Amino acid sequence: MKREAFKMFLKPGFEEEYQRRHAALWPEMKRLLKESGVSDYSIFWDKETNILFAVQKVEGEKGSQDQGDNPIVQKWWDYMADIMEVNPDNSPVSIPLPELFYLE
Repeated sequence: MKREAFKMFLKPGFEEEYQRRHAALWPEMKRLLKESGVSDYSIFWDKETNILFAVQKVEGEKGSQDQGDNPIVQKWWDYMADIMEVNPDNSPVSIPLPELFYLE
C-alpha cells in the first residue's frame, strides 16, 4: 500500500460549501474510491491560502486523482468546478506532493 498526497485550490469564500458537498459525498463515488483501493482519505484546508491538502492510502494502480476516465468522477468534477480551481476538463488543479518523511 502506498500513500499519496497532493494539493488543490479552493476558491475564496467556498470552504463551507466544499465541506457541505463532501459531507454528502455520493454513495457511488464512495463505492468507486473504495473499490479502486483508496482508503484513509483526508482533505485539510489551509484557510490563509485556500490550499486544500489531501492524503490517501492507495492499494492498486489508481488513486483518486487517476480516475478521470470514469463517468462518476467526471460528474463529480463538473459538480465541484464552481468552487475550485480547475483544468479545462473540470478536473481539479492538483499538484502531487512527494513524501520526504514518514514515521510509522
